[in-house]
Amino acid sequence: MHPQEVKKLIRSGEITGQTSGMCNGYAQANLCILPKDLAFDFLLFSIRNPKPCPILEVGDVGSKEFKAMASEGDVCKDFPKYRIWKNGILEKEVTDITDYWQEDFVYFLIGCSFSFESELLEAGVPVRHIEEGRNVPMFNTNIELEPAGIFHGNMVVSMRPIPHDQVVKAVNVTAAMPRVHGAPIHIGAPKAIGINDVNKPDYGDSVTINEGEVPVFWPCGVTPQAAVMAAKPPIAITHSPGHMFITDVKNVSLKY
Repeated sequence: MHPQEVKKLIRSGEITGQTSGMCNGYAQANLCILPKDLAFDFLLFSIRNPKPCPILEVGDVGSKEFKAMASEGDVCKDFPKYRIWKNGILEKEVTDITDYWQEDFVYFLIGCSFSFESELLEAGVPVRHIEEGRNVPMFNTNIELEPAGIFHGNMVVSMRPIPHDQVVKAVNVTAAMPRVHGAPIHIGAPKAIGINDVNKPDYGDSVTINEGEVPVFWPCGVTPQAAVMAAKPPIAITHSPGHMFITDVKNVSLKY
């Protein structure tokens, strides 16, 4: 289906689940919404940490309309599920944030690793969570981020099991797409980046790791949510992990 068709189903509430594997060939995006007085801090934080927070688009103050990444739409309704944060604490998850919108809000669309998954599949690299119909496993790590203003914390990563003989291919395919996280940040040895059990993700779902496969970790767009938890702004709105905005932009346009 074309992204506009899927987004109509999202707005009507017919699709509320995670979006991995949907609209192959089109880029997907993470979300962070903050009041104007915190927007520059977050912009600087993203610029200083481009691997987990590659910015695709920044909205005008108070604007709900998309610019470069979609021809039409509403940031309050076009994600399948949102998270409402108050003082760094997750208050609730909702499917429409119209009632929470403030005139001083600024939205940020951030690149998502779901965007490079169709490229991996085309190259013959398996994507396990798509095979198993699950959300991608995501983990908190001990990889420190460069702070900016009130925002700080550690990187969140997504994990995909890759056959040993295809790791180099997976690295090369994803490295060509830095605007959607690019190359892996770590390969194998989960404990080296603070992950004690690779079968128990902090976000998303566990997936099967077969014999002869190695866990490969990419920077993840859930990182801003970890930064929100650390910074504790009075209010912030993000997407629910795995529940992305499907853009009207082809993946190929985000390559080098």
